[in-house]
Amino acid sequence: MARSADIDINAGARLDRLPICGFHWRILALIGAGMFLDAFDIYLAGGVLGAVLKAGWSTLELNAAFVSATFVGMTIGAWCSGILGDRFGRRFSYQMNLAIFGLASIAAAFAPNMMVLIGLRFIIGIGLGAEIVVGYATLTEFVPASSRGRWIGLLAVITNFSLFVSSMVGLWVIPTLGWRYMFGLVGCLAMVVWILRKSMPESPRWLAANGRADEAEKILSAIEVEAARKATLPAVAARAPVQESPGAVWRLFQPPYLARTLLGSLLHIVVGFSLYGFIGWLPTFMVKGGHSVVSSLGYTTVMALGGPVGSLIGLVLADRLGRRLSIVCSSIAAAALGIAYPYMPDGVALAGVGFLLITAIYVMLATGFAMHVPELFPTRYRLRGTAICATSGRIATALVQYVVVAIFAWQGLTGVLTTLAGILVFQAVVFLVFGFETKGRSLEDASAVTDAEAARQSPMARRPADLGA
Repeated sequence: MARSADIDINAGARLDRLPICGFHWRILALIGAGMFLDAFDIYLAGGVLGAVLKAGWSTLELNAAFVSATFVGMTIGAWCSGILGDRFGRRFSYQMNLAIFGLASIAAAFAPNMMVLIGLRFIIGIGLGAEIVVGYATLTEFVPASSRGRWIGLLAVITNFSLFVSSMVGLWVIPTLGWRYMFGLVGCLAMVVWILRKSMPESPRWLAANGRADEAEKILSAIEVEAARKATLPAVAARAPVQESPGAVWRLFQPPYLARTLLGSLLHIVVGFSLYGFIGWLPTFMVKGGHSVVSSLGYTTVMALGGPVGSLIGLVLADRLGRRLSIVCSSIAAAALGIAYPYMPDGVALAGVGFLLITAIYVMLATGFAMHVPELFPTRYRLRGTAICATSGRIATALVQYVVVAIFAWQGLTGVLTTLAGILVFQAVVFLVFGFETKGRSLEDASAVTDAEAARQSPMARRPADLGA
């Protein structure tokens, strides 16, 4: 049997030469359904917390504990999914996490008090954090390099459309039926998707990288047969073998991968603060500012259209402007809009600027969080690298919830958004100076560390064993 490294390169080259066919659309649908429900479950918190606060069932402090419990769970889920996904496969990891957050969401619909709901939200968070790590990385390993940006952007559109759908559903369900139905709905749908995803194949790249050549060949052959019905397949591109020597996760905290781990972690931290330090708290901020629950949900529903619109813009920019410049430009735009937002009067101006702000945040999310981070790491480390970045973001987001409450109490929404703007500008500068481009490159090429990159971090990083991964 051929060496696993050679087979892995073969797997990557064979997948990259394929035309888009029905197989790719099925993979997108199965991954997208789980990712949509994952994000729906996260975003329903904004409307639910505004409702339980208005009803006197909770307090600002308990709401902060609810959000923090979510992200403590997501931190654990992100870390574990990376280790399990690289050890036991992508399929094992994404089925397990979907079952966790689906069943726990059903249980949350029957929570007798806020403390129990917070505990269940922690369990839900474990599944939610895992799904985000596995979903984008898994699709990244299936789609051809030439269209990878567009397809990951499309997955981001599907995922982030849930922000609008969650707001729309909550606008009717929460005042009419009650917040419990939000949890029950997403939990039942998650279990339906769990059954459908049992037919999803394992990533051939992962199988080949782990020496399971026969299984990889079987899946690749089936995909190639289906793709050949659509168009004649080009010859497999010849590539130099890439060595992916086994190693512990701690290797990602050392040169030559340390810089990539830091870049990915920064993206996750900034996206986490943007989504859950602002968007997730917006209904609660508006209720505290004097708006009714229905009014606050109405405003946030209009603004939530920025989620899918921003993801669509990211889809277009990713393979044209590129990942790096898209991240820089969207970060600067979001910072400027964040500073302007608190000064807008109620009505069209407030909703319009809020929509543009959320759009800019989601361009950054689609091109950075969804596309760029999984491209930074080789197959053997991809889920663990993505998990480290996600874990950094979850820890920062869990801790920042109490900071957001303190800043809001001190300086109101203006203080929260000024802080967000400063973080966004910092990210733009970092990626402008230290970022690099991955558009149109194979995963094997994009994740390979160059001599120059390794030398910048450590003279020892130029050893052949490190350069090959």
